[in-house]
Amino acid sequence: MGTMDDDERCVTECTRCPALVDARTQIVNGTGPEDADLLFVGEGPGANEDEQGEPFVGRSGTVLDDGLRNVGLAREDVRITNCVRCRPPENRDPSTDELENCRGYLEHEIDLLDPDVIVTLGKVPSEHLLDRSVAVTKEAGSLEEVRIEGTPRRVLLCVHPAATLYDRSQEETFANALERAADLADVDGSEGGQSRLDGF
Repeated sequence: MGTMDDDERCVTECTRCPALVDARTQIVNGTGPEDADLLFVGEGPGANEDEQGEPFVGRSGTVLDDGLRNVGLAREDVRITNCVRCRPPENRDPSTDELENCRGYLEHEIDLLDPDVIVTLGKVPSEHLLDRSVAVTKEAGSLEEVRIEGTPRRVLLCVHPAATLYDRSQEETFANALERAADLADVDGSEGGQSRLDGF
């Protein structure tokens, strides 16, 4: 078991995944307000994140920041975390075991935050939280309700910000998903943002 800090949002030491312990410089915890309405979940830290100790600070972080700004959100308003908190070697995808080892930390963070909407950035976090295979490009912008630790949570699927860097056609997909996230979290303060989910 790893050690968490006093407010239990940050993991301070953990040695469950030997390959990740070897590859990481530090554990990268979630950042953002403790009462944020939106929680963005990425896959795992890359080189920049590992170096700076914060999620989404490299190129994909810039894309995310710009995308948030375009829908009236600031990075400071949302919480951003990852499925695994340590950088996988060579930026490979985290293994099933690694995802499972870190899952308790993520569930605990979600539980403490109690967000209105969880936005999964890319295939790995989408599949991890929905527990099924996801065609993320096709399904981006769709909202599902899943139980996490027994609590129903709204999960909005989104492509990874980096996808827009390699494939221009993903920019609109990414923007639309963020727009929907902002609507669901009722960013403009108008009526209806928090209203019913279709079908629920």
